[in-house]
Amino acid sequence: QVQLVETGGGSVQAGDSLRLSCVFTGETSRRLAMAWFRQVPGRGREFVSNINWNGDRTHIASAVQGRFTISREKGKNTVYLEMNSLKSEDTGVYYCAADSYFYSEYYFATSKYGYWGQGIQVTVSP
Repeated sequence: QVQLVETGGGSVQAGDSLRLSCVFTGETSRRLAMAWFRQVPGRGREFVSNINWNGDRTHIASAVQGRFTISREKGKNTVYLEMNSLKSEDTGVYYCAADSYFYSEYYFATSKYGYWGQGIQVTVSP
């Protein structure tokens, strides 16, 4: 069964750090581009960052640039999101996403990703 499994969420104080992990299981031969999105109640799913299979191309949202870093295991469909200097506005459900293509345009659109995880809660207290 193909699925994305996120781990590493939790509750922290503003200024703290967290590291999210996501593993794509099932079809280990696939070479996937992977991404992170987040969602708060009442708002749509917001792009955070994405990375290509080789790990040498990324995009990152301006709201988290300089604080969050996406990376991946070489040769594996495993992606990480290192989140530093967390703010209360970073609170939300974080979703891992994946697709066969790494889009250079409209990479922030949820429609570009064929696989989604269940989401993991990140709560940052002021």
